[in-house]
Amino acid sequence: MKSKDNIRKKIKEWFKENQSEYTPKFYIQGSRKLGTLIRTKNDTCDLDDGVYFEREIGVTGTTLQKWICEAVKDITDAEVIHKAKCIRVIYSGDYHIDIPVYYFPEDSEHPLLAVKDSELEESDPKDFVEWFLEQKCDQLVRIIKYLKAWGDHLRNKMPSGLAFTVLAEKNYVPDDRDDISFYKTLKAIKADLEISFECVMPTTPFDDLFSDYDQDRINRFFERLDNLIDDARLAIEEEENQLKASKIWKNHLGKRFPEGLDENVDEKLEELLKAASLIASGKAGVDKHGHIKCKEPNDVPVKKHRFYGE
Repeated sequence: MKSKDNIRKKIKEWFKENQSEYTPKFYIQGSRKLGTLIRTKNDTCDLDDGVYFEREIGVTGTTLQKWICEAVKDITDAEVIHKAKCIRVIYSGDYHIDIPVYYFPEDSEHPLLAVKDSELEESDPKDFVEWFLEQKCDQLVRIIKYLKAWGDHLRNKMPSGLAFTVLAEKNYVPDDRDDISFYKTLKAIKADLEISFECVMPTTPFDDLFSDYDQDRINRFFERLDNLIDDARLAIEEEENQLKASKIWKNHLGKRFPEGLDENVDEKLEELLKAASLIASGKAGVDKHGHIKCKEPNDVPVKKHRFYGE
């Protein structure tokens, strides 16, 4: 965030000195704003910070981008990258900051994104953020992070984080357990994409994020999705040992996914729930080995009480 502030300062200073009729304003967008930011398997992350010029269209979008490049070119030792839809400033080994550039004329309903060597495109990240925050819940955010971690682990033309966010929101299935919610959401995504392989943005520009997928890429994605769904079912429904189940998940989510306990946690939970039920009934006792069970004459009685929380 300090780097972001420094970039903003440099951009403001450059335009004040070199193009004073252009006054930049800024808006953080993307996964940082949504709360779905992840660290990649290379242990890096990114930030998207849009630059907006609230004025009539003057120079081309490409020229605007080049001006931003000039403003930030000496901020780090790494060379600034002029990508199609943003300027990328790289902080080596840690993170990068992407800077999309927009015109926002007074008579326009939505901002116009600068695209390198092309026409301006209508795009409204702020509308998307507001749309997402209306749907947002803690578990949905985690499900999106699992999807993004899966895509980051496999790479090789997997869907973007934006696409996973849209797919997850559309097909999210809540559950008390994240693994079951993730599994059910994956199945819902598959069923949805089998009807029509598209991922349409819910806000401007309402474009299909899968429009450039050829049949080979579609087939590869379905193959990977099927493998994840099959192993998710195995880990949830058939593998009783949590450690072994977690290793199944690691095959798809990468080495960052934590390993579980080397025990049957479902069986342990069932025993705890039985003990809790006995305590709640007032019939529980503790024997000389410290086990909670139905009270017998030589057992120490357990006072009846209610359980709060979990």
